[in-house]
Order: sequence, then C-alpha cells, then structure tokens
Amino acid sequence: MSLRIMIISVLAALFFVSLFGCSREPEVAVPQIGTKPQFSGLPVYRFAVHPLHNPAKLTEAYQPLVDYLNVRMKGTHLTLEASRDYANFEEKYQARKPEFLLPNPWQTLQAMKIGYHVIAMAGEPRDFKGIFVVRRDSNLSRPADLKGKQVSYPSHTALAACIMPQYFLHSNGINVNKEIENRYVGSQESSIMNAYLKLTAAGATWPPPWRAFRKDHPREAAEMKVIWETESLVNNSVMVRDDVPAQVSGQVRILLLGLDGTKEGKSILAGMETARFLPASGEEYDVVRRYISRFEKEVRPVEKR
Repeated sequence: MSLRIMIISVLAALFFVSLFGCSREPEVAVPQIGTKPQFSGLPVYRFAVHPLHNPAKLTEAYQPLVDYLNVRMKGTHLTLEASRDYANFEEKYQARKPEFLLPNPWQTLQAMKIGYHVIAMAGEPRDFKGIFVVRRDSNLSRPADLKGKQVSYPSHTALAACIMPQYFLHSNGINVNKEIENRYVGSQESSIMNAYLKLTAAGATWPPPWRAFRKDHPREAAEMKVIWETESLVNNSVMVRDDVPAQVSGQVRILLLGLDGTKEGKSILAGMETARFLPASGEEYDVVRRYISRFEKEVRPVEKR
C-alpha cells in the first residue's frame, strides 16, 4: 500500500468515526473470515487484542491465529475483536465484555483487578521495549535535543510505546510534562507517521509495529531510523476471564504454547511479529507493578485523573 493510499484510508476512517462518534456502539466490526460459520451453535468467546495496529491491520495479523485455534478447539468457537483505540479496548475489559484478552503489561495489571488471569505471555520479554523513530534527516543526536519539540505516542497508557519512552526521557534529564509537547495520536502507526510527516520531531513505538511498518512501507521506512531505545520489561499477556470454563481456557493455552512447533504456527507468528507464546502467570507482571509505581512517583499518573 502506498503512503498516499494509507493516508486517504486513515482520513476516510476518521470521517466515519466523526459521523458516528456520538455513540459508543457499535463496536469496531471485525470481518468474520474464520473457518467455521459465524452461527455454528457452539458457545462463542471473544478474543480482544489491544491496538497493536489499526483494526484492519490487526485483523490481517491476528485472524489467522483465531482460525488456527478454532480448527483445533472442541466444543467452542472464538471470534477476534479489534478496538479503534486504547481507550475503547480498556473500556471493554473494564466492563468484562471479552472472555479472552491480549493486553499490554500495564493493562494486564488493571484486568487482574476485575477477574482476568494470565495464561501465557505473547512474545519474548527482550522484545518489549520502547523505541524512538525519527527521519534520517533529523538533527537530533541526544535526548536533550528534544526540549521544546513534539513527540508522538499511541496513547498515554501504552507501556512500551509511551510510558517507557517517557521514563527514558525523564532519566535523561527531560521534564516530560513541561519541556516537550506530548501528542497522543491513537495508534502505533499514527505515532510513526507523525514522525515521518514531520508533525513531531520523534515518534515513540515498539519493535513489532516498527517491523510491520518496515515490511508494509519499505520506501517510507527507508527515510527513517531508530535513534534511541529503552530497557526491556516483560511482554504482553494472554488473559482469560474468571468465569470461562477451565476446559476452554486450557485448550487455548496449550495451543498457543505449541504454536511455534508447527510450520503453520510459525507462519502465523511471523504475521503477528511475535516469536512465540511462553508459559506465564500473574507473578511475572509484578515487575511491571514496581515499574509503574516508580514512574507515577517520578513522572506522572498513568491514568488521567
């Protein structure tokens, strides 16, 4: 897809949202392209993935995973659910609507409070880090050069693509609340595109969306570079709501953990820019709780108050 077509598509999507933005319903629709009929008579469980990409791109990346699970699961059926932005995704799990979640680590902590629990980790921990992308013709060389300039992020609650980059800047002597202009632009792609279009001096994101951008838009990506990166933390989780039968959640967990052991599974993982799913429980995310506590004490509240 060319840059021009992508921008036109984004503008069209924004126009659609503006027409219907006064209503919170319907939710973002995901095409039903699975291998089983939509109304198969089986119990249906929703698998909601946080906005790693815009809804169309997320569907392209994650629908093959849902199809794979549906072929192999017995007595149930999964549907993929995308969200238009981070706030929309967070509203869904706060209302306990989806049965399965793939949230970021901060959202994982929030979902634990209302009855979701971790059954796996989606990707290697070392891949969960923030990165700053800039144009190759940028004159930035050190974090202090950002003072007085604009930085784009997907959302104020995006851990790898906002909280960790802001803590990186804080650790390098920048008051992120006063010395730079923070722009929360709704998605990973938008954060990257803001930097590409010179609407911001730098865009914060994290490795999987950046790899996807390089793959989908090589010409534009060639004009950009990663200038800084943060430390790593733990990766996104897979969670299940506490009223889902253990037989169902157990099937999902086993299939996810075995995904990298098959040729088809490896292809699906590559499409998601995810190395593999790992065994995990809520204990692995205690490090995130400590990180967030330090961030809120030194930088800002994660949630708007």
